Amino acid sequence: MPEPQDTEVRQLDARSLRGLAHPLRMQLLDALRFGGPATASQLAEKLGESSGATSYHLRQLAAHGFIEDDPERGKGRERWWKAAHRGLGFDDSLLVDADPAVRGAAHLYLHEVATTQTRDLSTWLGTRADWPEDWNRSWDMSSATLRLTPQLTRELTQKMHELIATYRDRCTDADAADTAQVRLHTHAFPLTTDQETPR
Repeated sequence: MPEPQDTEVRQLDARSLRGLAHPLRMQLLDALRFGGPATASQLAEKLGESSGATSYHLRQLAAHGFIEDDPERGKGRERWWKAAHRGLGFDDSLLVDADPAVRGAAHLYLHEVATTQTRDLSTWLGTRADWPEDWNRSWDMSSATLRLTPQLTRELTQKMHELIATYRDRCTDADAADTAQVRLHTHAFPLTTDQETPR
């Protein structure tokens, strides 16, 4: 979840979640957030989809306020799109909403996020030989198993997010030769073992 009070992060509600919870729409939004403005045709080629499908789902994302026209580029025949927010915030209450359609959309959204994170990591593992040695000494794939209460787990995740936030604006020159977008995934969840059952 994003750090608190971040005005560049859109908090999902029942209506907007139902407009986003589709695998292709989530991929399109990620492509615009991390790859910058693009047209439906460019996104179709990048994602291996038809331009008709990308155009339709881009219009749906725009209708729900996730993306918007890019006025600096939209002077030609094709419409250019850009992400309207830097990130998204998910409220766990959506998982227990009274409307089963909202609950279904919440589950689909979370599973698609998990799938995307796994795909990101697999892509890095498959392409890391293409990166300079310095990046190959900087990456991390680690895990830790701790015995914690729910309260301590919330405290730990909050501190991790606060630490990450302090690095957000450390590199201001996006064109510098030694910078890249670095993806950080955080996961914290209880494990069920043979000796223990959920309580």
